[in-house]
Amino acid sequence: MKTARDLVDFVNASPTPYHCVAEAARRLEAQGFTRVQETDAYGFEAEARRYCVRGDGSLIAWRGGRRAPVDAGFRLVGAHTDSPNLRLKPRPAKSKEGYLLYDVDVYGGVLLATWTDRDLALAGRVMVDVDGRLERHLVRLDAPLARVTNLAIHMDREVNDKGLVLNKHQHLGPIVGLSADGDPRAALYARLAEAVGTSPERIRGHDLCLFDAQPATLGGQDDAFVFAARLDNQAMCHAALTALQVAQAGEQTAVIALFDHEEVGSGTARGADGTFLEDVLLHLAGGAEARSRAIARSALISADMAHAVHPHHPDLHDREHMPRLNAGPVIKTNENQRYATDGETSALFRALCLDAGVGFQEFVNRPDLACGTTIGPISASRLGVRTVDVGNPMLSMHSIREMGGSRDPAAMTTVMAAFLGGAR
Repeated sequence: MKTARDLVDFVNASPTPYHCVAEAARRLEAQGFTRVQETDAYGFEAEARRYCVRGDGSLIAWRGGRRAPVDAGFRLVGAHTDSPNLRLKPRPAKSKEGYLLYDVDVYGGVLLATWTDRDLALAGRVMVDVDGRLERHLVRLDAPLARVTNLAIHMDREVNDKGLVLNKHQHLGPIVGLSADGDPRAALYARLAEAVGTSPERIRGHDLCLFDAQPATLGGQDDAFVFAARLDNQAMCHAALTALQVAQAGEQTAVIALFDHEEVGSGTARGADGTFLEDVLLHLAGGAEARSRAIARSALISADMAHAVHPHHPDLHDREHMPRLNAGPVIKTNENQRYATDGETSALFRALCLDAGVGFQEFVNRPDLACGTTIGPISASRLGVRTVDVGNPMLSMHSIREMGGSRDPAAMTTVMAAFLGGAR
């Protein structure tokens, strides 16, 4: 349960990808890791602890192995820092029918109905002009600021029978206050400026996310569950980070890569389909030829949360592949390569679980239903590395508030630590 409680603390510290990376960096530095910049000339050092950040939302950390990567390879774990949510537009506020609203865009595959009638707070990063230089500042406004309000049932009497349908453009503007004369952005910019210690007129840009003001917690009978926002996929970021911190030093160089933008396809400078991981591995290997030889000796665990069977909808699962909460890590397989798992890499992960005394489960999407995907196939194809897709089981994926098992975080961390330490 200790690992689950630490996961709760991690999620509560990480309302956005930027805060997730900042919290990961804080924890790494507490364990003796030092940051290198992308502009630095760095390379492999045996047992050195380093990390690098790109665009504030993606982080790669590593501990050098006892042997050079060209001779021993890499042990890689990948996850993603972003989650579906509502984000403020460049002109972030507007007046409508006497109300002041935030003007929002939808990021990723949001389960929209779950964002209604929730107390919403605001966090992200703000770009400030300081004597002609742009500085980036993290900001977090924890007070409940806004609310996407439902329509009263008296005005939509069929909603319980036909379902709540929300138009992304018309119905998602959270109410912030009552509108007044003047620029509707003024109150928001004043709050942001106060939070980062500047004046409103110096703000030049922002990346701001709404988030559930209710903190993550353990719950259910005997604290069997984790109730939290962003378990997909901060739970796997936490497992990878914790595993790197506790893994035994091995022959191989242990690497974790936490990417932004998975929920929108990964095709960005700091996404898994960008060059970030390739660039870091090139530095560590000492050149393109050495990196290719190192990759041939390497393996990657792509870690993204998995679909647990739902008690009211078991028919949506393949009956032979129905993961359950608190029953161990899930190996995810799709013959059309929506997941990168194959017979060899799944065997490796099963062997790791058996060696560690950890139960494991299998997930295969029903072939008559659309299957999601992960960073696994992207990273496998970009690097040419053997890859297995895994994740902990969960319910309410992409809801504003998700649900996982409280025993699963420790199990996944144990297997990842063994992998990063060179087992098998």
